[in-house]
Amino acid sequence: MKAQPTRLGAVTYLNARPLVYGLQADARRFSIRFDVPAMCAALLHDRTVDVGLIPSIEYLHRHDYFIVPDVAVASNGTVASVALFTSRPVSSIRTIAVDTSSRTSTMLLRILCARHFHIDPELRQTPPDLTTMLDRCDAAMLIGDPALLADPVALGVQKIDFGEQWRAMTGLPFVYAFWAGWSDALDADDVVRLREAKMAGAAHVEDVARDYFGRDAARVAIGARYLTENVSFDLQEAEQEGLRRFYGLAADLGFVANAGVLRFYT
Repeated sequence: MKAQPTRLGAVTYLNARPLVYGLQADARRFSIRFDVPAMCAALLHDRTVDVGLIPSIEYLHRHDYFIVPDVAVASNGTVASVALFTSRPVSSIRTIAVDTSSRTSTMLLRILCARHFHIDPELRQTPPDLTTMLDRCDAAMLIGDPALLADPVALGVQKIDFGEQWRAMTGLPFVYAFWAGWSDALDADDVVRLREAKMAGAAHVEDVARDYFGRDAARVAIGARYLTENVSFDLQEAEQEGLRRFYGLAADLGFVANAGVLRFYT
C-alpha cells in the first residue's frame, strides 16, 4: 500500500463523473478534488495534484506528462455539451463570447473558424451566462452542463454542436479531456483501477446522473441520455487519431509550438 494516496484533480461536470465512479471509496489509493477543466490543468502544472483530468490541449504545454491509456472524455459526433449559440448566420459572426472554463474548446473553436467556418471572429472571454454573452457578442461558446442544459429554442438561437462539426470536418472522434500526470504518479495497479472505474461508470450512467442531479427527474433523464448517446469514455486508436489531428491542426495554424507525442503509462 502506498504511503500517501495519489492526488487526482477531476472535472466537476457531469461528463467526467463516470471516470471517477467508485474511486472516492478507495481513499487509501486516491484522493479527489473537483474543479473546472482549466483549473484541473493549472493544479497539475503546479503539482498541487499528481494526476489531472486535463483539457486535451493542456498536454502540449508540458513535455513530461504521461496519459492513462484508454480513458478519456470524447465524442464521435454530436456531443451536446460543447457548442456555439447564435441567432446569426455563421458567415456573419464577427464576435464570439467564449466560456473561459476550457482551453481545449476554445482551441477547437479557433480551428473550426479557420478551417471549417472560414471566419476570423474576435474572441472575448466571458463568464458562462448565455443571455449576457449573446447581449455582448454575435455568438457565444458554452461548454459542460450550461451548454447541455441550455434551451436554444426558448432563447431563439441556433445551437451549433462542436462534436458534430469536428466529425463533419475530419471524420474522426474528438477528445476533450483525459487523465494525465507526472511520470512517477501512478503505478500499474493505479492505472488498472482508473480503467476499471471508467468501465463501471459507463455501465451505471443512470446512477451517475441521479447522483449528480439528485431529485430533478427531468435532468436525470437528460444526463443519462447524454452519457449514453453523446459522450464516450475510450481512448482507443480512433480517438488517438482524432487527438493527433487536433494537435496537428493547432500546430499547422500556429496556435501551438508543435503537435507533441502521445506517451502512455504502462
